[in-house]
Amino acid sequence: MKRTITYSLVTIGLFALTAAVLVFRPVPIVTEKNAIVETGIVKSIFGTENKDVIFVLENNDRTFYINRGQEMGLEISELQRKLIGDEIVIKYPKYWTPLDWNNKIRHISKVEFDDEVLFNELKN
Repeated sequence: MKRTITYSLVTIGLFALTAAVLVFRPVPIVTEKNAIVETGIVKSIFGTENKDVIFVLENNDRTFYINRGQEMGLEISELQRKLIGDEIVIKYPKYWTPLDWNNKIRHISKVEFDDEVLFNELKN
């Protein structure tokens, strides 16, 4: 009986450790050739209290975000004025986490508009 309890506790501990690693691992920084590319018309742009910049594209069920983008100098009002209603190119890493198990929220690695790079954290 004592051995069964020990095995159960070890199994639970390994599961908890694996879950913690999956949840708390950082979003990978990828090269341009390894990034997933999506284009779309910008429907809305807004900020969060954590200083993230959120992009919503027309006819796309994903939400895209730049982590702490406002702290990096991105201005919400300027992005809205410049991009709403226009097509942009978004590049992001292939990445999965249990916190977003259906991949509806994507971390942006690069944003391009009219041959201008608005944001880039891709590896060279």
